[in-house]
Amino acid sequence: MKNYDWIEKGLNELRAMGLERTLRKFESVGGKFHGNTGKILNFSSNDYLGLARNERIIAAGVAALKSYGAGAASSRLVSGTLPCHVELEERLARFKGYPSALVFGNGYLTNLGVIPALVDRDDVIFSDRLAHASMIDGAILSRAELKRFQHNDCDHLAKLLQNEKSTGRKLVMTESVFSMDGDLAPLKEISSICAKHGAMLLVDEAHATGVFGPNGAGLVREYKLSPSTGAQTVAGRVEAGLPAGIATSQTGMPGSTPPATDTESDNQVDISMGTLSKALGSYGGFVACSAQLRDWFVNRARSFIYSTALPPPVVRAASEALDILESRQTLGRELLNRADAFRKRLQEAGFNTGKSASQIIPLIVGKNQKALRLAERLRDKKILAVAIRPPTVPEGTARIRLSVTLDHSQADLDQAADQIIDIGYAEGIIP
Repeated sequence: MKNYDWIEKGLNELRAMGLERTLRKFESVGGKFHGNTGKILNFSSNDYLGLARNERIIAAGVAALKSYGAGAASSRLVSGTLPCHVELEERLARFKGYPSALVFGNGYLTNLGVIPALVDRDDVIFSDRLAHASMIDGAILSRAELKRFQHNDCDHLAKLLQNEKSTGRKLVMTESVFSMDGDLAPLKEISSICAKHGAMLLVDEAHATGVFGPNGAGLVREYKLSPSTGAQTVAGRVEAGLPAGIATSQTGMPGSTPPATDTESDNQVDISMGTLSKALGSYGGFVACSAQLRDWFVNRARSFIYSTALPPPVVRAASEALDILESRQTLGRELLNRADAFRKRLQEAGFNTGKSASQIIPLIVGKNQKALRLAERLRDKKILAVAIRPPTVPEGTARIRLSVTLDHSQADLDQAADQIIDIGYAEGIIP
């Protein structure tokens, strides 16, 4: 008889450390909904713009459901590429300011496919220490050497690149808005360092897309680091199918960059990754990149090649979300203004919110059990805010992660701030 005692032992250890995860059923999605006990303010939703239940988006999904059916029924390389997939990718490319885009099953699968397609065992990855697990898993799968620089520390990154002796390809990875801290990466400085040292740059914009930048196009575009916003020399390289600063081998695979120049044209983000499942209210992941890189990913990104294409209803829903962003261009700014005021109230009360500068606001309390207790007390007040613990965040930085959404009215935020502050005093989290 097989012995599974090791499972119970492991679960008991997790429970003792306050690290056990369990599934909890909720009545609905979004930042606010009505449950069995009344109105619930949900601060654990990534539906930042409140689009997951938007009537226009639902109608677009229903129309696609009736037209195509519930699923694509095949991988993209077999018979799963439908007109709605092509349309969405063309729109995402324009939205992000790149020549091309490619849609994947979700954000995790995007990073899991793209990173091993860019580098292999002869190459080196330089990753921000707090980069998302999907990026780290993609790095491990690539078999490239992984070196991690201190969070948002450009000097450390530059030193690692300067001291690197490998002659293989170099890939730098970071998020633009960090998912657990809500702070922003110094993308201009990082892109400049990458250009100087001949490194490719991949930026995960999962939590910036829809919120930051023109029409919600993200921080890469806001900082003019995408091809359409760079210097004329960038446009010339893009027209030739090459991302600025990246050479290719005879096989067409991205290779080591030529000697970098000091021109702005080289300071470009080569791969801008994003998701459809957060601010866009749908489901899926994507990369925006050069046409050449897109062709390479189609041929080498295993999570793309061996996955069924996204269902047409979620594809059309994402396209409709882009329509909404184009017609209501202030949505992201409205969200950030509400989050700024909410964060300020919590900071003034004495909460540690780290360096948050986005719609993501951490209440860093340190110990796992303290974070679990705070989450429990908030649930009693009909505020859903999940405790985030290691390994999702570093040891000793357990927290409540608050996601402000446009579903939260100013009255909702005022009410939530009052209750969070009262509980913070009662639990001794704030003096």
